[in-house]
Amino acid sequence: MEKGISCCIFAMIPNIYIVFITIVIAFLLVRVLYVIYQSGKPLRTMPPQALRTLIVLGSGGHTAEMLNLLSVVHTDRFTPRFYIAAATDNMSLQKARLFENSLVDKTGMIENAQFMQIYRSREVGQSYLTSVGTTLMAIAHALWLMIKIRPQVILCNGPGTCIPLCVIAFLFKVAGIRWSSTFYVESIARVRRLSLSGLLLYKLHMADQIFVQWPQLKGKYPRAHYVGRLM
Repeated sequence: MEKGISCCIFAMIPNIYIVFITIVIAFLLVRVLYVIYQSGKPLRTMPPQALRTLIVLGSGGHTAEMLNLLSVVHTDRFTPRFYIAAATDNMSLQKARLFENSLVDKTGMIENAQFMQIYRSREVGQSYLTSVGTTLMAIAHALWLMIKIRPQVILCNGPGTCIPLCVIAFLFKVAGIRWSSTFYVESIARVRRLSLSGLLLYKLHMADQIFVQWPQLKGKYPRAHYVGRLM
């Protein structure tokens, strides 16, 4: 009799695991759908306090476009500001420092800004085999930066370095760790289709709002917001 009961108990254990795993997967799915739904809703009111803001810079024209965007917003509402660029991109951080110095000259107040670097997932010309290790390193570094900065707002406009940060921000939302609002502004150079970074954030619903600067992009990607040319 006891032997039979023991056999029944052991037979039920795999079923218990299956039920548990099913519940966990269902919960995560519901949580992901909730995050996507909430992320797509526009903010009705701005919170009264200043917002910790993470700003992702990129080589080429990305940094110029981002700094041009920051020049027309109320920077006192987005502070402290944390500028992040790729580890091999010193020029972007130099431009960000000059921008912050110009704010000091304009307002006479010392701005609260920090400048950081992040590992690239893949350098130009790097083999895909070796990029596996660098990608894992970049993700780990991005995780450490997100934990350290704890941003409430993330601003990005195209560089691939924003993807690990945005992915981690999305996972933090799903896990209920922290809610960071991600705003992606597509480069003015993108006239007919989104960049790879923009397309990933759009398709995976990882950005709260995606802004485009050409009306044909709005027609092709209806969830994007057309704001006209910012440059």
